[in-house]
Amino acid sequence: MKYKSKKLAILTLIIALLIPNISAAATPTPQTQERDPDLLFFVDVFQYIKGQYPFEIEDKELMEGALKGMLQSVDPYSDYYTPEEAAELYKDMLGVFSGIGVYIEEKDSYINIIEVIKNSPAEKAGLKEGDLIVSIDDTDTKDIQLNQASKLIKGPIGTKVKLGIKRESKSLPIYIEVIRDTVNENPVKYEIIEDNIGYIRLSEFSGNSAKAMKNALASMDKQGITNIILDLRNNPGGLLDQVVAIAKDFIPKGPIVHIQEKNKEPVTYISTLEKPKYKLVLLVNENSASASEILAGAVKDTKSGTIIGKKTFGKGIVQSMRPAQTGGIIKLTSAVYLTPNKTYIHGNGIEPDIEIENKKDEDTQLKTAIKQF
Repeated sequence: MKYKSKKLAILTLIIALLIPNISAAATPTPQTQERDPDLLFFVDVFQYIKGQYPFEIEDKELMEGALKGMLQSVDPYSDYYTPEEAAELYKDMLGVFSGIGVYIEEKDSYINIIEVIKNSPAEKAGLKEGDLIVSIDDTDTKDIQLNQASKLIKGPIGTKVKLGIKRESKSLPIYIEVIRDTVNENPVKYEIIEDNIGYIRLSEFSGNSAKAMKNALASMDKQGITNIILDLRNNPGGLLDQVVAIAKDFIPKGPIVHIQEKNKEPVTYISTLEKPKYKLVLLVNENSASASEILAGAVKDTKSGTIIGKKTFGKGIVQSMRPAQTGGIIKLTSAVYLTPNKTYIHGNGIEPDIEIENKKDEDTQLKTAIKQF
């Protein structure tokens, strides 16, 4: 393991040393020899590929592969994005992405569609809520991770993705081709239920989530609604600034989250709210992760609401992004976060106040939330 870590550090050095003229690296200089003998090993492998691989391969492809391998070996959340991938990533963060327009969850070892975005390519192709995705471009989705399924479904505008769908009314899977397009996502949906309860579903913490939440709460305020159910089930997280902004409407004065970077003093984000105006119930499940857990952790520690559902995913780490000189983006896990009481939840998740499983054809979690008012 020490050797592997050392090699990863060397690759970072290589980017600075070799990208300006990688072909010149065939003849190592005394300076590179002094830095680390493993640098020569990398150069040797690079030149071996260039000399022996029988097909054309660009230097850029090899370097991008090295960068991806280095970052992906750190953890599942670190990665290198090519310039083209970086452009899509920025759109995704802003709530505008190239894909088909569905919200998904893990169900029965496969991927279930829990919502189809209105006017999206998925809706136009005939996909429906409750469809079970059993294959993506002929890749079996059994036991596939949610984020991997999402990556397979997304893609460049104009390209096709073939989904194998198991639908309750059909005994055999049906296959539906969807042409990917730009999807404009509204991460917040809200309505009044039971006459005096505001139900808000937040699908992710993208660039416009805080603004959309403000609009939803303003609508509740106009109607005199103070009972709020905030549904974070299947919310994978998103941007730190967005969850902090949203938390300030629910968390009383004091810490919201502590961010701890390596060899630095922790940074604490705080709320200045003197007294919360809403009676809050938070719905979570095993797919509520990252920023969702920041909010859930703050609610739990400050006792500013009741958490109902299943234990959350357990992603208590933060990724930062920096531009690379290639035009791409380096995304690296750079910090851990702690709840207001300084609880470390990575790998552990957050236990709900009321743990309850949904029944197959009944949203018992939501029904339990309604009973709290």
